[in-house]
Order: sequence, then structure tokens, then C-alpha cells
Amino acid sequence: MEITIIQAILVFVVAFIMGIDQFSFLESLYQPIVTCPIIGAILGNFELGVVVGGSYQLIQIGSMPIGGAQPPNAILGGIMATVFAVSLGMEATPEGVGAALGLAIPFAVFGQYAVTLTFTIMSGMMAKADKCAENADVKGIRNINFMEMAILGTLFGLLAVAGLYGGSALGQTLQDFSFQFSWVMAGLDAAGGAMKFVGFAILMKVMMSNEMWGFLLAGFAMALLCSANASTSGATLILCAFVGAAIAIYDFSINTKIKANAGAGNMGGDSDGI
Repeated sequence: MEITIIQAILVFVVAFIMGIDQFSFLESLYQPIVTCPIIGAILGNFELGVVVGGSYQLIQIGSMPIGGAQPPNAILGGIMATVFAVSLGMEATPEGVGAALGLAIPFAVFGQYAVTLTFTIMSGMMAKADKCAENADVKGIRNINFMEMAILGTLFGLLAVAGLYGGSALGQTLQDFSFQFSWVMAGLDAAGGAMKFVGFAILMKVMMSNEMWGFLLAGFAMALLCSANASTSGATLILCAFVGAAIAIYDFSINTKIKANAGAGNMGGDSDGI
């Protein structure tokens, strides 16, 4: 299938916007069920785009980023699955769609690397963002956010257009590149694995106070005990969440009663010996 300049530009724009929406707009436009029909319409086969998008959406239902750890990217995977399905003239059948999804896997993985690379680059800007926040420099914070969006959107757009023109040959090249330069990919994998711990540490730094350490240690101990027991290991997170919710509800109700009594002037006295 011959690709026109207009189609390439439109694919770049869609990939650029979806890449940003994934983390910044949060409108869920990046989901395959939305992205794939748009790409299909650009390439002249909206119906096939809908079928590919629905199939890829089912794959991505249980796939989501946890902290900084990124799964194979849904945007590039969906875009390239649609590109392969349309350009290779595949039918809207389970076999044809499955083949297109398989060919798109290398691009989904490199989309994951693009996200990790962007996060790694921008991590060096967080100190500057903190200084901007201390100085109430709204423009500086805005520019840092715009920089992150520009980097991520451009990487996604370039990969999508390269895949649009290169097709399966580029996918094979990407796979060969990942094997030949495995040390680069290993570094990105390590950075992605470390990000979830860094993110959790930052969250604890913001939220943690001295009186909360007891609950943290108690939760850690409970998680170990539940996971060591075969009958409760499958529900460890749910059990810990229930206990945490119970403590939070009890603490909230006690503090609410204390504030209500204080506001009503019931400060107590010494008539009862207390």
C-alpha cells in the first residue's frame, strides 16, 4: 500500500497526541479502542481499525503501568497492528488480526523503552522543578511539563511514522537492534524497574509522618504473614487493604468526634476524677 505524505503527517499527529494523552491529558484517547479506528480511517479502512482496536483492547485490559514500571506500550502496538492489518490486506478475522498483533509486538516494546527513556531524561529536571515551585515560578514548571510532552510525543510520532514506512522490515530491525545492543535495553529495563521504588519513596517522603511508621511496619509484617500462608497468599493485597481501610475509618471517626466535642465546648472537667 502506498503511503501519502498527508497520511504520514496525520499518523504522526495522532501518535504525538496519544503519547501525551497517556500521561498528561488522561482522557483515555490513547486506548487501542480509540486509537486503532482513527488510524484505520486515516489509512482508508475504518472497519478493520475497529476490529483490531477491539482485539488489542482486550489484550491491554490487565496491562497497566505500576509506578514507573512500563508494560509494552498500547499506543504504538495498536497503531502498528492497524498499519500491518491494512497495508498487508489482512481480513477482519481472528487469524488476520492475530497476525497483525504479533507483527506489532516489537513496536509495543520499543514504545515501552521510549517512555522509560523519557522518564529517565526528565528525572534530571525534577530538582529544577522543585526550585521553580519554591519560587512560585509557574512559567518554569509549565515549560518543564511542555518539554516532557514534546519529547514523548515526538518519540512516539517518529516511531509510528518509521513503522508506517518501514513495516515488518523495521520491526525485525528493531528486534535485531535489541539483541545486538542488549546492554542498552538492559539499562532501560533496570531504570524502569527502579522507578517504581523511587516513586514509592517520593510518595512516602510527602505523606509519611512519625506516627505513621508503626502502621507501615505492621502492614509489612501482615503482608509477609499472609503471603506465607497458602490459604491467604492469593488475597494478600486485598486483606491488607481491608485492614488499612478499617484503621483509616476508625481514625477518622475518632478524630471527628474529638473535633465535634471540642467545638461544642465539652472540654471535660475534674468532677469525674479524670
